[in-house]
Formats: sequence, structure tokens, C-alpha cells
Amino acid sequence: MRLPTTMKHIACAAPGGPEVMELVEGPVPTPRADEVLIRVLAAGVNRPDVAQRQGAYPPPPGASPLLGLEVAGEVVAVGAEVTRYRPGERVCALTNGGGYAEYATAPAAQTLPWPAGYDALRAAALPETYFTVWANLFMLGRLAAGETVLIHGGTSGIGVTAIQLAREFGAQVFTTVGSAEKVEAAAALGAVAINYRETDFLEVVRERTGGRGVDVVLDMVGAAYFPRNIRALALEGRLVLIAFLQGSRLEGFDLAPIMVRRLTVCGSTMRPRTTAQKGRIAAALHEMVWPVLAAGRCGPIIHRRFPLAEVAQAHALMQSSAHIGKIMLDVAL
Repeated sequence: MRLPTTMKHIACAAPGGPEVMELVEGPVPTPRADEVLIRVLAAGVNRPDVAQRQGAYPPPPGASPLLGLEVAGEVVAVGAEVTRYRPGERVCALTNGGGYAEYATAPAAQTLPWPAGYDALRAAALPETYFTVWANLFMLGRLAAGETVLIHGGTSGIGVTAIQLAREFGAQVFTTVGSAEKVEAAAALGAVAINYRETDFLEVVRERTGGRGVDVVLDMVGAAYFPRNIRALALEGRLVLIAFLQGSRLEGFDLAPIMVRRLTVCGSTMRPRTTAQKGRIAAALHEMVWPVLAAGRCGPIIHRRFPLAEVAQAHALMQSSAHIGKIMLDVAL
């Protein structure tokens, strides 16, 4: 197969709103020795993409400066060190950038085959949220069967994934959402859904757990929720921070409960991790989660898909928080 030398991709002229993105022509990337080149059929839209477009989340050294952290498509070329894939195989990948394009590279260790029965759109909706949830909720947060977890942002892509996997692996789930429609959607996934605009999640958690609290909190809100997150935790509970949508700085908080109740406060980001670290997450997903997806359990909820040229509308929808599940780019359209 002879590859083109140019492709369409999304570029940002400067940091700013969704309007700074435009569809342009540029060179097809060349895979490094440990990478595969993927003909992209679909790509996911995620909060880190919005932050990068705004100039608040620069790519790490050596990563593509283009937006886009997850794709699905067909392998069309492999680097000299890659032995696990051949051209023609269908994969989804957690990229280090460059997913908003017709072609993208990704380390082979960060790629996975499409789960049985999946198409490109559903496969592309997996990597960013599933890598993030598995690494933070299960590896870092050590969520186990029989435990309870509070997941904030329950109808985001991360939230939907976290609810489904927590339930699949035997945990009881509480979640916060912002509307009656989202309460219904989260409840349908098996969570105790709390409309944070109407009800204090701390009161619900305490009441429903008999005052014990939850074993794990997965939080993307940050400082605004931190005091109540700490109070919502059971003895030896774990608070896992994955984003700071409402700030990262907090003043006037008493740290004593963390010590007295032997709590753990931790957090992580995905993009700066090494290929080896991401590869270990991918291997765990392939072993533990991919059979679940192939069996038809869990799986992404696609809220809406846009052609690549309508990426500005996709970002505007993401920023509105009106979606339930994943926002996708159909690159093949």
C-alpha cells in the first residue's frame, strides 16, 4: 500500500476558543521505531484537548503538537522495533497527540485491538477514558469488590466509564451529576445518582452508608469539593484527583482528619507517563476489561459524533457540559 505524503488535520493558529481550530493540510507523520502509523477512522474529544487548545495543557517534550489523544483505525505502517502489529490490523490507541488527523502515530505499547463486535467509532471512544479510569480508580485508588465509591461528573466520558467498571468489578457506586436527565442516565448505569445542584452529596453518602462514608472518591472538580470529599471518606479511604475543573488551590482547610482517619490523597495525569507505564495499563485493560467489552457489558456511550471539519462545534459541546458520554470525531466522513 502506497501512503500519501500529505493529510488533513486540525491545527490551532493560537490559543483561544473553539474558533481557533481549522482544517488544514500537512505532512503524514513517520512512525518512530516503537510506533505504528494509523489511518484514523475516528477520534475522541476530551477535556485535555480543550485545555491544550486554550494554551493550558502543553504537550510533553517529543509529543505531537496536534490535538487528539485517542483514535481508532487501521495500521498502515510500523516502526523497525514493532513486532506485535502488521499493516491492515485494526487498533485503537492512546496517542501522545495528533489524533485529530487522517493519520496518527502511537507507540505500539499504547495500542489495543478493537474489542469483538466494535466499530471504529466505539473503539476510538475507549482509550482515554479506560486508561484513565483503570489507572486511577483501580491501580491507584485500589477499588475492590464490596467497596463503595463516589464518582464526580458521572455522565462525562470518564464518569460513565468509571461507573460501569466499578459496578462490573463489584463496587457500590454513588455519583454526582447536574440535571434530572443526567440523574436518570447515571441511575440507569447502576449508580446512586445525586443532583449536586439540588442536594449535598455529602449528606446522601453519609445517610446511605450509615455514616461510614465511601472507600474511594474519584474527583475531577478539585478545590471546591476537597473538604467534603475528605469528610465523605470512610476510615482508610482514598481520594484520587484527576482534574481541577474548579481550581487547585485551597486555603483554611484542617489537615488533621487525613492523619486521624488514615486517609490517602493522591492524583495523577496520564499524558506525561512513559510509554512503559502506559503499556502496563494497556496490558491490564486487555486482560481484565477487553473480555468484558467483547461480552457486551460496559462500553462507551456515544453522545454525538461530528465530522472532523466540525471540530469547533464538538469542543463547544464539550465545554457546555451538556453531553452524556463521549463526543466523537468521525474522520472517515
